[in-house]
Amino acid sequence: MKSRTIFSYGFLLLVFACFSCFFFWPILIVIKGGFLDASNSFTFSYVAEVFRNPIYLDGLINALGLGAFTTLVSLIIATPLAYVSDRYDFLGKKIFSTLILLPIMLPPFVGAIGIRQILGQYGVLNSFLEVVGILQDGQTIDWLGEGRFWGMVVLSALSLYPIMYLNLLASFAQIDPAMEEAASNLGASRWKKFWNITFPLVRPGMFAGCTIVFIWSFTELGVPLVFDYDRVISVQIFKGIKEIGGNPFPYAMVGIMLFVSALAYLIGKKFLGGGAYAMMSKASHAGGAKHLSWKGQTLCFSLFAGVTFVALLPHLTLLLVSFSNGWFDTVFPESLTLNNYRLALGNGLTVPSIQNSLLYSSLATLLNIAFGIAIAYILVRSNIKGKQFLDVCVMLPLAVPGIVIAFGYLAMTQKGQLFEALNPVQNPTLLLIIAYAVRKLPFVVRSAVAGLQQSSVVYEEAAQNMGCSPFKTAWKITFPLIAASLIAGGMLAFSQSMLEVSDSLMLAQKQEFYPITKAIYELLGFLGDGRFVASALGVWAMFFLALTIFGANRILGKKLGSVFRI
Repeated sequence: MKSRTIFSYGFLLLVFACFSCFFFWPILIVIKGGFLDASNSFTFSYVAEVFRNPIYLDGLINALGLGAFTTLVSLIIATPLAYVSDRYDFLGKKIFSTLILLPIMLPPFVGAIGIRQILGQYGVLNSFLEVVGILQDGQTIDWLGEGRFWGMVVLSALSLYPIMYLNLLASFAQIDPAMEEAASNLGASRWKKFWNITFPLVRPGMFAGCTIVFIWSFTELGVPLVFDYDRVISVQIFKGIKEIGGNPFPYAMVGIMLFVSALAYLIGKKFLGGGAYAMMSKASHAGGAKHLSWKGQTLCFSLFAGVTFVALLPHLTLLLVSFSNGWFDTVFPESLTLNNYRLALGNGLTVPSIQNSLLYSSLATLLNIAFGIAIAYILVRSNIKGKQFLDVCVMLPLAVPGIVIAFGYLAMTQKGQLFEALNPVQNPTLLLIIAYAVRKLPFVVRSAVAGLQQSSVVYEEAAQNMGCSPFKTAWKITFPLIAASLIAGGMLAFSQSMLEVSDSLMLAQKQEFYPITKAIYELLGFLGDGRFVASALGVWAMFFLALTIFGANRILGKKLGSVFRI
């Protein structure tokens, strides 16, 4: 027991040291750059100038609107889906439980290719309206002219609602039906029962979902870039990295973004977070999912089928774009070809990017598994002081915008800084691996925690009583027991790293080190077949991620929502 305690404290110090260097330090550098002047005196002048400058202020307001409306639309989509999935059995439920998660398999900025093909001035929708006679020949509607903001809201919501759905589903699954039945027996109406019983019990899950969706959409970089929408703070920061050495305003904007994200977390925690309620599991109650009549099953099936189709429509369109030879002013592609896939798998830009992403993501995932097992073991099996702070630290990367961390890495590796040797201008490999590992560590930790909570500690105690060392006990007993959960967490971390956007776009500055997402972004700017090759590369990544999400969902089930909790 003494050796286990020594190990726990030693590893605790190692994790805090790593987080201090590669999480807290870059954030501190960003704050310092935005609030200290040339003489290192504290100042609000840079931040004040951001609010005085109409361009910067417009970018901040638009980003806030994007985050707020995306969160609202995601909540509207996810709530009925989670409620129906938890409470009722219907035809196709098992299939839809996986299909409904597929939109999160691809970064929204890749799905933006499909949205632009649908809503472009000579895209699918206008062509369809022309075919049915609503529009005259040659007449078009510029759906994405003044409506690009709402296009980004819809696309972001359709990509992020699975996070909300998973958190709400996990919360609904923990509610003891006896509490709602007791309220009904006492004469409570459906609305009163929902407001006084159900809503307070699902608030923690709603808080986790709303917070993550808001922060991710508020700080989204890829979608505005693909939509050519410069009037958001994330794009303004991205374009400001060229002046990172001498311009304080990008630092100030990143500081504001960090403050808004923290404020969103605190507000959500205050009004939605609430506390945990002790409840019986559903297995201990005679209730469960209700069997519906054919009318009810038809309604539930239609709800899930409709949402799934609309959410996957950008990805289905992307699939068609990847096979098309040309697609202009027609409902369907003019002709189909496999040449785009041959180019995507034989192009001097795409093949190295796939190899780079595999390297970065594999090493980052190995780091996450090594750290994730030890962190989860400390959180679940030990009683050492400081483990609550450790839990908060490892989950913070979900709440801190990726663009903040990426900008912080660039700032802390500038000439004269402590980590100058890691400057990504020359070779970003090590920094990208660290960035991916830090950002995706929560997935592995939460999965490992779920596995440890489900396995009995008796086996480990018995092994140690027989003389096994803590390391041998962990290798022979603990690791096999939680292997499935670790695989699920590792799959999520690996797949999310493969298509990480903010870190990839900002840190990879030389073509030979581009990961997949940076290659897709660059291909979109090429004339000719650039967007078709980019679509083919996106489809390859989409298929790969679909397999990982399906596998993780099969292993973790409803516990998959706990991975996205902060």
